[in-house]
Amino acid sequence: MASITIVRTIHAPAAVVFKTVADPARFAQAISGVTKLEFLSSAKCGPGTRFRQSRVLNGKGMTMDFDVTDYVENERVRIVNETHGTRWDSAIALTPSGASTTLTMRMDTTTRPLVPRLLMPLMLRLFIGRAIGKDFDAVKAFCEKESAG
Repeated sequence: MASITIVRTIHAPAAVVFKTVADPARFAQAISGVTKLEFLSSAKCGPGTRFRQSRVLNGKGMTMDFDVTDYVENERVRIVNETHGTRWDSAIALTPSGASTTLTMRMDTTTRPLVPRLLMPLMLRLFIGRAIGKDFDAVKAFCEKESAG
């Protein structure tokens, strides 16, 4: 298993930040590159939500299915997906502090094939961590703009 943790302090209330990271449609608005979002469940947000997101990342198109497995409003959300033999388990937690919120995401990966399993720690640090960091920078800007206006 390989893991990465991303932390951002966002100058916006926890309710605004939570809604942005926990609602797939709103998250798609906040980040760049999402070309299509479709729901695979009747739920559009909250526990049991299943959705498929297509996006362009680093010039490559990809489509992934996600499941919301844990959801406590304004506190935490867990989103899991499995792609090409790798399980991506993202636990997102919010910690309010005055008018700001600290957003912490820990992504754990479990890979069955040996070669990707050996390369995953490096891939997380070099490529995936950067991409997630850009997404969280976009979430930060989105939330702060909404909170200011």
